[in-house]
Amino acid sequence: MKISELDENNLSDEMMTRLLYKNINDDKKNGECIFVPGSSKAVLHRLPKAVELYKQGRAKKILFSGGVIWDGSDLCEAQLLRGKAIELGVPEIDILFETSSQHTKENVLASLLVLDREFDLHNINRLIVVTTIYHMRRMYLNLLTYMPSWVQYSLCPVNDNTTREDNWFLTPYGRSRVETESKKLITYVKQGALLDIEI
Repeated sequence: MKISELDENNLSDEMMTRLLYKNINDDKKNGECIFVPGSSKAVLHRLPKAVELYKQGRAKKILFSGGVIWDGSDLCEAQLLRGKAIELGVPEIDILFETSSQHTKENVLASLLVLDREFDLHNINRLIVVTTIYHMRRMYLNLLTYMPSWVQYSLCPVNDNTTREDNWFLTPYGRSRVETESKKLITYVKQGALLDIEI
């Protein structure tokens, strides 16, 4: 079944789980850069995974993307992530960042220039993508849609506390996040803003 065949207003728990969580696994391959989109809790959940992958040698650079400034902070997402990564031992020279994007599609678009200036896009074969698991499908489809077609991806999802595959349906907050994400994803595909794929 393709995403475009789903009814965003009539989704079962099983279908939302399939849409957002199934077949998202790390293939363990190395790449040129670890790509981390920002969020309100990216420092808590996404950053440790990105630093772990960097220290394992999966890529020699990390790119933090995100210009949103969340309540309680003076810094935008990418600046926060960069600062914390340095504290965790990542050399400043190995950190790339962009601070203009406001959402997932812009994470990709704003990062294209950063990646091109660092590597030349034609030299990039693979990005290591780190985001929360319920957000990974939309992140991946944005990359497939807007990045050059030759770039491949290793998907390295991380779990937060309330939107894991095994517990998202147990709390109103988790359910709301997954329902909203599912509807958003289907709508974008039907609008033609994201590639349509089999799930």
